Amino acid sequence: MSVYGPIVKIHPVVLASIADSYERRNEGASRVIGTLLGTIEKHTVEVTNCFSVPHNESEDEVAVDMEFAKNMYELHKKVSPSEVIIGWYATGYDITEHSVLIHEYYSREAQNPIHLTVDTGGGKMNIPHPPTLHTWHTHTALQSGKMNIRAYVSAQMGVPGKTVGVMFTPLTVKYIYYDTERIGIDLLQRTRASPNRTNGLTSDLEQVGTAAARVQDMLATVLTYIEDVLSGKVMADNSVGRFLMDLVNKVPKISAEDFETMLNSNINDLLMVTYLANLTQAQISLNEKLVVL
Repeated sequence: MSVYGPIVKIHPVVLASIADSYERRNEGASRVIGTLLGTIEKHTVEVTNCFSVPHNESEDEVAVDMEFAKNMYELHKKVSPSEVIIGWYATGYDITEHSVLIHEYYSREAQNPIHLTVDTGGGKMNIPHPPTLHTWHTHTALQSGKMNIRAYVSAQMGVPGKTVGVMFTPLTVKYIYYDTERIGIDLLQRTRASPNRTNGLTSDLEQVGTAAARVQDMLATVLTYIEDVLSGKVMADNSVGRFLMDLVNKVPKISAEDFETMLNSNINDLLMVTYLANLTQAQISLNEKLVVL
């Protein structure tokens, strides 16, 4: 992983875990820290998981439970051996002298570890004392009304044999998700419009209807764009045209009657499997009650 090049890709489950650990922090703790897990490619660092690490810090010192971090990582490797330590996170907007000390520990666990800061609304940032050097901002936490998420990588700087400092260079952060994570994201988005910030899970049929409506809206947008290009209202974009051509080529050539027949056949198979699964579950429950009697 190069010092200036990598792009940090973060999954939503990582941000949810960090926010949850911050909400469950010990009384009096100003922030929480933890280990980031994921995979590293040539120019990409993908953060797929994390866990919090107990620590205590004051104005003069910081103490991190290193043994806890090692044990948690060993347990995690048994479940996800492909995920390795790629850095650490801390809530808050700033990088302090304590952050430099913690970063030194993770530098022994990973090569060029990344440091992720998640602004959870901790107030104004503290400007650190030399020799810690980094790019800082004087905005108050959550000033923009959004959770600021930044990733950094460190580099040594200074005069050899004399005072040496650490410079934290910001990296590009992107957000990605698996298809299964998208379901949770959509559910969280719907809670924004709910007065009590709660929302229940939808049924399978409702999910199919929502997905079909979303596809219909996207097709309507594409058709509107094509009509505007043909009428001369919008300038044609070659890259968009190539994407549309690839999309059209991927659509199988099948008549409407054959497609309807295939769809009905698959729906019948799905309903039969669902019926048999519910019947089996009911039989197991009835057998358990008969055994108790």
